[in-house]
Amino acid sequence: MAASNWTMPHPSTFILLGIPGLEAAHVWISIPFCSVYILSLLGNGLLLAVIKTDPKLHEPMYLFLSMLALADLIISTTTVPKTLCIFWFRDRAIHINACLAQMYLLHSLSTMESGFILAMAFDRYVAICKPLRHSAVLTNRAIAQIGLGVVMRGALLLGPHPFLLQRLPYCRTLVISHTYCEFMALVKLTCVDTTVMRAYSLAVAFLTGGLDLLLIVLSYVMILWAVFRLPSKKARRKSLGTCSSHVCVMLVFYIPAFFSFFSHRFGHVAPHVHILIANMYLLFPPMMNPIIYGVRTPGIRLLWLFTHKRT
Repeated sequence: MAASNWTMPHPSTFILLGIPGLEAAHVWISIPFCSVYILSLLGNGLLLAVIKTDPKLHEPMYLFLSMLALADLIISTTTVPKTLCIFWFRDRAIHINACLAQMYLLHSLSTMESGFILAMAFDRYVAICKPLRHSAVLTNRAIAQIGLGVVMRGALLLGPHPFLLQRLPYCRTLVISHTYCEFMALVKLTCVDTTVMRAYSLAVAFLTGGLDLLLIVLSYVMILWAVFRLPSKKARRKSLGTCSSHVCVMLVFYIPAFFSFFSHRFGHVAPHVHILIANMYLLFPPMMNPIIYGVRTPGIRLLWLFTHKRT
């Protein structure tokens, strides 16, 4: 659809292009997409099964990890099936309601994931800096309240987005140069001034992901301060070892997330590069999180399900 001056107040369908400039390679690109998605489903599914069935893993860190795994499953399933339909069948049309629902789930669940990672950092802080109070502070009730708070924060702060976008008039084109419906991609199709909406979206991003990252960094400064005051080198190594998996998960989540966020709003990155990075942000963490915790955490052995009987 070429750019024009017409306006459509209430479109019924948008068109997702996939990865512009790489249309000829869509079938080949679909292979890693599909493989990563299958690994994400298997890994997070096994992770949830292991945590649920092993009473030894009913601890704060693993309970927060199970919340993160559930969010990973939903966020992957929200995007990848439609992306594969674009790659395999050129099924590019998406109804506006489905598009807005996809956008809402992506952004709200990403916010929730950031909150769960912060909750895991808080657990590590209490476990290392306040070990005698760990069980008293992070009770099952406190864990449930933290989890509910994280979910409500993501659901409520991102709630206005789909309703506002549904009311806006769209012009020029209804083609979205992306593999999924994303807030900024939809905002750029509107005919009206969206400064307030952009400012709100930016504020939400900084007050959630940005603030979460700041608090995580602060918690690790306090953790390192406490660890290096330990008298034994072995104790320092053991304490740091309990944080290694969480640090890896944090880096896997925040690095592509912030790169995608800033490049979309402030950068001048080639469209296909930005879209690939944006997809990596949604695909890579759900695949890596079960691997990181399955390999690095003594309490979880995913491959153990295939090679040993439960003792």
